[in-house]
Amino acid sequence: MTGRWLPWILVMALSAPAAADNMLLGRVSLAAEVAIAYVETSIEEHGYRIAHRQTCDTGLGDVGYKSDFYQVVFFGKPEEVRRISAHHPELVSHLPLKLAVIAERDETLLTALNPEALVPFFADEAVQIQLARWHNDLVSIFDDVRRATAAHRPGS
Repeated sequence: MTGRWLPWILVMALSAPAAADNMLLGRVSLAAEVAIAYVETSIEEHGYRIAHRQTCDTGLGDVGYKSDFYQVVFFGKPEEVRRISAHHPELVSHLPLKLAVIAERDETLLTALNPEALVPFFADEAVQIQLARWHNDLVSIFDDVRRATAAHRPGS
């Protein structure tokens, strides 16, 4: 899938209430630039490497969605990505993992595909365990950013 379609798919997924179960969402009271710094730090602390950061503001503007800041962070564990790609090529389109950071007024929205949403499509127990691990890591990354938000509040 080309990068230009990712923002459109994400916008559609966020606008459909039924799709919310398939997404991990978090809203923090931090500027997007600060939030993305915490996201990247937490990703690295979880043992992942940042593969790429893509700005998506232009593509969204083309479809009428305005944002001051919209970036997607692509990340993974290189050996894990190679192993999974070799043994389960059907998962390649979901690798590396992706986390979107979107500015909305004075808050920042974090969103990612919930890897556990893919579990029903894989009978292999090893794949199900891997999807659960990714889910747990993403939830932990979101929690790290929320804790950072609490540390930024006056009186904290």
